[in-house]
Amino acid sequence: MSSLYVVATPIGNLEDLSRRALRVLGEVDLIACEDTRQTAKILHTHGLKTPLTALHSHNMKKAAGAVLRTLEEGRSVALVTDGGTPGVSDPGAYLVSLARGRRIPVVPVPGPSALTAMLSVAGAPTGTVSFAGFLSVKSGRRRRALGELLSRGDCLVLFESPHRILKLLEELRELAPQRAVVIGREMTKVHEEFLEGFPGDVLTELAGRPTIKGEFTVLVREDKRVKLIQHRDDTG
Repeated sequence: MSSLYVVATPIGNLEDLSRRALRVLGEVDLIACEDTRQTAKILHTHGLKTPLTALHSHNMKKAAGAVLRTLEEGRSVALVTDGGTPGVSDPGAYLVSLARGRRIPVVPVPGPSALTAMLSVAGAPTGTVSFAGFLSVKSGRRRRALGELLSRGDCLVLFESPHRILKLLEELRELAPQRAVVIGREMTKVHEEFLEGFPGDVLTELAGRPTIKGEFTVLVREDKRVKLIQHRDDTG
C-alpha cells in the first residue's frame, strides 16, 4: 500500500540524518522536496538515486496534485523540506492535508527541527510555547502580529532571515525591552552561534558587524538577563 512519508532532514550538519530517514529516502519511489538541488546534495552524499520532484510555495497546487496521483497509483513518496521537519513553517502541510483527505497513510519520520533545537538549548521554561515561524514582511501586519504574540506572555519562537533580523530586534526593543531573547544563528552548522540578552543588547552586537549571514531562530523569554552572553561553535 502506498504511503506519504514526512521525513525530517538535517538543518545543517548532515550527520543528523537518521538511519530510518536514510532508509526511507532510498526505498520510496519519489521524493517531493522544496529545492531539488538541496535534497540532491543529501542523496549524493549517501549514494542514493531516488527521483526528485519540486514542491514549493510557487507550484504547490499543481505539484501536490501530481504527487497525489503518484500515491493513488500505489507508489510511495517521501516529503522533505530544505532542512528540518516538513510542515513546520513551510508549505508541506498542503500535500499532507490532501493525502489524509484521500485516506492515504501519512507516516512521520521525525528528526531535526530548528524549533526543537532552539527549545533544547535556550534553558527557558516551556510549559506553553507560541511558535509563529516567519512573520509578515509587511511592516504594519508584522508589528501587529508581534504585539499580539508578546501579549500572551508565552515563550515565543520565531524564524527570521539575515535581511530582517535587525528589524525584528528593533521591534522587540520597542515592544518588549525587558524580555530576554536567545538567538541561534546557523544552528548545527560550522559557524553555529548563540546570542542571549535584552533585545537592545543583541541588536547592538549584530548591528556592529560588517555583514550578517545565516538563518536565525529567535526565542523570546520572560527572564531578565542584563548581560549579553555569546557562544560560538566553530568545530563543525
